[in-house]
Amino acid sequence: MDVSGNPLVSGFVKTDGKRVVNGDGQEILLQGVGLGSWLLPEGYMWKLPEQGDRPRRIECIIRDLIGEEKAAAFWETYYERYITEADIRQIAAEGFNSIRVPINARLIMEEGQQPPFVYHEDHLKLIDRVIDWCRTHSLYVILDLHGAPGGQTGANIDDSERDLPELFTDRLNAERIVALWRMLAERYKDEWIVAGYDLLNEPLPDWFSEYYDRVMPLYKEITAAIREVDKRHMIILEGVHWSTDWSIFNEKFDDNLMLQFHKYWNNPDTESIQKYLDMRDEWNVPIFMGEGGENNPQWYTGAFRLFEDHNISWNFWTWKKMSTTNSPFSIRMPEGWYKLAAYLEGGEKPSPAEAESILEEYLDCLPLEACDAYPNISRSLFRRLPVQIPAEFYGYRGEGVSYHVEEKASQDIGFRISDGVPMRMITGKTEKPSYAPEGGKPWIEDNLVCV
Repeated sequence: MDVSGNPLVSGFVKTDGKRVVNGDGQEILLQGVGLGSWLLPEGYMWKLPEQGDRPRRIECIIRDLIGEEKAAAFWETYYERYITEADIRQIAAEGFNSIRVPINARLIMEEGQQPPFVYHEDHLKLIDRVIDWCRTHSLYVILDLHGAPGGQTGANIDDSERDLPELFTDRLNAERIVALWRMLAERYKDEWIVAGYDLLNEPLPDWFSEYYDRVMPLYKEITAAIREVDKRHMIILEGVHWSTDWSIFNEKFDDNLMLQFHKYWNNPDTESIQKYLDMRDEWNVPIFMGEGGENNPQWYTGAFRLFEDHNISWNFWTWKKMSTTNSPFSIRMPEGWYKLAAYLEGGEKPSPAEAESILEEYLDCLPLEACDAYPNISRSLFRRLPVQIPAEFYGYRGEGVSYHVEEKASQDIGFRISDGVPMRMITGKTEKPSYAPEGGKPWIEDNLVCV
């Protein structure tokens, strides 16, 4: 199914009450996919243990294995190959109309500098290029600051240096994020294919809740800086605690706002998202399920249908990762990859030549044409035949519109599920290991899914 040239992808998008509309005033539901692990490599997508769970640790181990010069060359090739025009073309062909680009501030902004801040033009051009491809293939682009200066979560997903949310404890980091977003807004203010600015991914898990009252003031400060140079792009705000807690939203301070939540592990029913629907009514703004996935196709079928039935834009996580069956594409694991993971956990160190060979094979596995395709994933998201729809996912719109269900299931149906392997859920934990996928979200351990 090739839908490139989507007529609804036209002109600057903006909010119109609870709707998102395009430049022609037509309502559009964003149906996108995230480019996870491209500009912010995540250790769980690399199948690495805690010692390699975030970009700075992955970078360190690669320097250790093959040396500074070859490591630098490795990363430039990685960025070039991980996402190419072939990926963007295929994303459009599979029916998506948007992408979310997770950005690591450290990639494009010199770390720890006092003003005037220094930016890496060569890496900004990677973003420029993907925007150009998206304009060609009719995909809106959401710019997502996934790793903020100093770290906004104090976990692996933001590339934190000391497992602390130093964005909220060091004023220089706040100044740096404001300057960074102002620079991006100045750079892309005339780019209609950019749908909006996702200011901060998943700030502050609940164990750093003492800083919750600092999030909205920072959002307002960033937005004010953006609005100095860019009046047109949507501002997208995420709640705290993995973007699930919207209690911080106490003031609608801009007339082009969209609120974002993330959803991974709980049952896909209206009850589980009611608080977000209520906030949509209260603020009269559109809402966005900006990140959800890492489950099985049957869950996708129910969850993403739920979002659309409630007129909620969505973005699937993620487009491709290593050795998986629950993303549209899977990067093949190089022979000998286990040796790198074993070394991180205290095993024998591969020789420089062996490590270089393994890493070169990995780079060869990155382009889309070298990956394994799982078309059933996109079919599940868009409910295109052939697709499996579990019975408990019928009935969202009631008698005479969709199938009727007398009672909701009396028990959880079990999330998250790793690559199609059913696992049960353990609840009640508050401490998470830093190598858990997406920080505090469930991780896999001994055939259990834990939270």
